[in-house]
Amino acid sequence: MPEMISQKTSPGRITSRILSDGSLTKKASLNAFAAGVDQAARIALKLVLTPFLVTRLGDAVFGTWQVLRGLIDQTAPASGRPGEALKWTVAHDQASTDLDRKRRHVGNALGVWLLFLPLLIVLGATLGWFSPIWLGVPPGSYPTVRLAAAILVVDLVLAGLVYLPQSVLQGENLGYKRLGLSTSLVFVNGALIATAVTLGRGIVGMAVATVAVTVLSGAVYLHIARTRVAWFGIARPTLAGVRGFAGLSWWFLLWNLVMRMMQASDVVVVGIAGSSTLVTTYALTRYVPHAITLAAALMIFAIMPGLGGLIGSGDLARAARIRDETMGLIWLMATIAGATVLLWEESFLRLWVGARYYPGTIATLAIVLMVLQFALIRTDSNIIDLTLSLRRKVLLGGLSAGLSVALGWFFLGTLEMGLVGLVLGFIAGRAVLSVGYPLMVGRLLGISPERQLRGVVRPALATIGLFACCSALTSVAHVGSWVALVLWSALTVAGIGILAFFIGLPVGSRRRVWARARKVARLT
Repeated sequence: MPEMISQKTSPGRITSRILSDGSLTKKASLNAFAAGVDQAARIALKLVLTPFLVTRLGDAVFGTWQVLRGLIDQTAPASGRPGEALKWTVAHDQASTDLDRKRRHVGNALGVWLLFLPLLIVLGATLGWFSPIWLGVPPGSYPTVRLAAAILVVDLVLAGLVYLPQSVLQGENLGYKRLGLSTSLVFVNGALIATAVTLGRGIVGMAVATVAVTVLSGAVYLHIARTRVAWFGIARPTLAGVRGFAGLSWWFLLWNLVMRMMQASDVVVVGIAGSSTLVTTYALTRYVPHAITLAAALMIFAIMPGLGGLIGSGDLARAARIRDETMGLIWLMATIAGATVLLWEESFLRLWVGARYYPGTIATLAIVLMVLQFALIRTDSNIIDLTLSLRRKVLLGGLSAGLSVALGWFFLGTLEMGLVGLVLGFIAGRAVLSVGYPLMVGRLLGISPERQLRGVVRPALATIGLFACCSALTSVAHVGSWVALVLWSALTVAGIGILAFFIGLPVGSRRRVWARARKVARLT
């Protein structure tokens, strides 16, 4: 392991203020709140913007845009993801007074970005050139699709650079400092995309709008980092430092490739093995469930920097307790949201874009289960990141991602099982992570497999019961207005929340989760 990354951080370098329960809770709460505001803005914007785009572009073009973005996003790991290495390195060095060393971290990350730049451009250009052929668009549309793909590749190149100051903020546990500025960018993005479509610029105009917002985001995060992080700057990188960052970034590159496959390959498989029209149906149906995944990720990312300090200092008992609390909160949130989606998804889609996009109860149930599974996997995945030892995690994740794509493609294309087959294939492929990652975390934090298995039984039974009841009630759960939908959804969240809390969590977990929630309420 390179010199700038230590598997163990000396306890003397971790101050009691940084590791105090109240400080960690406060910063995690502020980080989660800032990320939540941004995500709420994205959800609100997409609710308004998506029907407009579907109407103006049509099902086929909208589906092409969705698949094209997912396809180009697959090349993002080729940037080397130096921001990931920078974030976790800075997190381990939060209490260090060696400011030059921290600035060298930034310089080393910039060097890795430049090192991987040719690979990103070549892969992006290759995918962009072949994308219209794979998507089956008319030959006359090939130049348009290729131009949009090229612009999206430029956006990826810039995004890797933009992420560096953002990584410093997150590593210093100061992600919440962006509150307000980053939220405004969400609406700027929506306004530019809507303008491009209104002017008839299609997917090319949408791609240009995406690049413009990325550039603006870079300026915003650079300003925040320079004003909120006293040491922020770039020191001349060293060859050994760049080599060390490149080694770590290589594993983050592979892992981010795996994550891209997990997050976007389902849409790509539908587009290639199915059709652009089916992509539109799938993308609209999974919109709310996908938002659940993003909300869970926000909570995970808010907690990780503080948890990294605990693991680095060797306080594994507290780290294990926080992991249990986090898993309980993620399960609770995903279960409540999933049950609510099962009940009201048909009404939501009918009011939003039209009833013809509702795929049925079974397909919706499968999507909700996939979302719950992925949220839990992602929690343990991020905990493993804190060790900066990614080899085993990445290899297992790659196996799972490949298996998921193969099974999803087989069930959808060969067996013609539709969206249900696609989702079941991905659930089956990810099952190896549902077992493997908890075992890895258990070895890290000293949690035995037997203890983890006992902790899974009760929440699993509660999930089965709640989802089964909600699925049975979908035939009678109908509303005719947005006001009624919001009201009934709120009541459902409250009711399911109480049931899930008491029947799904053991007494000890309920006490810890409730105590943490009260502490967050006091701090905010």
